[in-house]
Amino acid sequence: MIVFDLGGTLMQYVGMPHSWADYYPQGFAAILEKFRCFVPQETVEASIEMLKDLNPRIHYRETEYSAESVFTKVLEAWHLDVPIQSCIEAFWSGLKLQAKIYPETIPVLQELREKGWVIAALTDLPSAMPDELFKRDISGLLEYFDYYVSSSVSGYRKPNGRGLQMISEKFTTPVTELLFVGDEEKDRETALRVDCQFILMDRNEKRKEGIADLTELLALLN
Repeated sequence: MIVFDLGGTLMQYVGMPHSWADYYPQGFAAILEKFRCFVPQETVEASIEMLKDLNPRIHYRETEYSAESVFTKVLEAWHLDVPIQSCIEAFWSGLKLQAKIYPETIPVLQELREKGWVIAALTDLPSAMPDELFKRDISGLLEYFDYYVSSSVSGYRKPNGRGLQMISEKFTTPVTELLFVGDEEKDRETALRVDCQFILMDRNEKRKEGIADLTELLALLN
């Protein structure tokens, strides 16, 4: 059974760094524009800093927080008469994210399924992004997964091993028999914590180990 990380492994948000904190101002600006509300600049700046404080790329945490709880907190001082879900949608629309599935991803997933592999996905959601928005961006991949686990589903972020344990339990497969493919050190650490197999996806070929694309994974499995 193969478990894939998503961002940096099967797809990417074009041009986005690991931490998206620099893009928070335009997300908040989109809320202000959409709902035509006035909020003092210092209040907006305070919300930006609060969102940064809750970003696990900046301040390490393994427990996942829902987008609703995060935005309820960071927008509390705005006193908006707008549903929090509408604010979340406006914020993420303001970032103008472009999701790109790597060219070889779908052909390789198709071949793996044809060969009888069970395929799962384990991904950390971008900080404060709802699962439904992320799944909308990766809709072209979902049909190839026998099971999808996000940090929202498991309640924990990598390198916490709960997500891999959930996949193991779902298919009554010992966690030590899972093969996890991911592109970050936290993916490697996740595998180490539960003692499952790991292959590093190194698309930039900076570390001279692992695989540079998914076609190399097929060669390893043959």
